[in-house]
Amino acid sequence: MKFRAEIDVMPLKALLDPQGKAVTASMKNLHLSEIENVRIGKHITLEVEADTKETAHSKVDEACKKLLANQIMESYHFELVQE
Repeated sequence: MKFRAEIDVMPLKALLDPQGKAVTASMKNLHLSEIENVRIGKHITLEVEADTKETAHSKVDEACKKLLANQIMESYHFELVQE
């Protein structure tokens, strides 16, 4: 079976997010001062071939831990959808 994973990787809340801070500051220049505390991460989509959803989940989790997210500075969350 083929599964699609939608992965969101975000900086940990305890860490400074320089991109988010820059965008937050720019909101004031755009007269959007109501918007604050912007955090910027990345969204990754991938497909995985696996016999079960549990196996696919395990493979995606391993990819996140080993390559897609730096767990010292980032957290990740993903959802699997069977194609």
